[in-house]
Amino acid sequence: MHGILDLILLNVGYSELNADWNWKGIYSPFARIYYVERGEARTRIGGKSYLLKPGHLYLTPPFTLHDDECDSYFSLYYIHFYEKTPNKESIFDIYKFPIEIKADTLDSLLTERLLYINPDRHLRHYDPKLYDNPPTFSQYIADNNRMPMHSSIETQGILYQFMSKFMETAEIKTNNRDVRISKSLQYIHENINKDLSVMSLSDIACLSEDHFIRLFRNEMGHTPLKYINLKKIEKAQLLLLTTDTPIRDVAFELSIDNISYFNRIFKQYTGKTPGEYRSEYNR
Repeated sequence: MHGILDLILLNVGYSELNADWNWKGIYSPFARIYYVERGEARTRIGGKSYLLKPGHLYLTPPFTLHDDECDSYFSLYYIHFYEKTPNKESIFDIYKFPIEIKADTLDSLLTERLLYINPDRHLRHYDPKLYDNPPTFSQYIADNNRMPMHSSIETQGILYQFMSKFMETAEIKTNNRDVRISKSLQYIHENINKDLSVMSLSDIACLSEDHFIRLFRNEMGHTPLKYINLKKIEKAQLLLLTTDTPIRDVAFELSIDNISYFNRIFKQYTGKTPGEYRSEYNR
């Protein structure tokens, strides 16, 4: 991992729910941590269902398609945050984190403290479509910028402590990956704002283009070009939600000069054009 983690808080709050926490197809550019207090619920990630039960912490990485559901009383603390990754690999690209870990008394105190020093960061709506949108994100960023330095440092420190707990049993994704593909992935993540070519990546891996494409597809489940586009669109989603950068400039920042092409691949990966993505829930 290169550099220091830069974790930015979006939300922290406490919810008491009664069979009214049922959302399908949630896909956000930020990470979620839940601390369950009472009751039970379920989250489904990658075809696998996880029971959310009291006394445990749960982590859902960013850009992870999942469903949430409960059919009875359920109370939890929730923390939403994202990682600023200027020209470096995301911690979520490097590590495979556990979904569930057992909580202790300190975790309860840290959650309450995070809520106390960020009193107005709770969700106004529980439906992800109503809070996962640019105006809401802009408000969160403005709130962060207004925080006193000591509160900002403490907030980030608490996020570090939670991530350190999940890190304890996290697995490095490259452990079971061909070292040549690992080198090319690191290059992609650190240069996602540049115009990347399969030829340059195959040179880094010291392989012919055909051999590199086959090996990459076997390791990653995508062709190199599809993976590059996926990571560019993920970066674009975060920029569209957390900044007011014009769409054309977002594309240029990712070295995509053809705006029609940017619109087309963005819709291919998200189901929406960049404009629709930014304005759909502009309430």
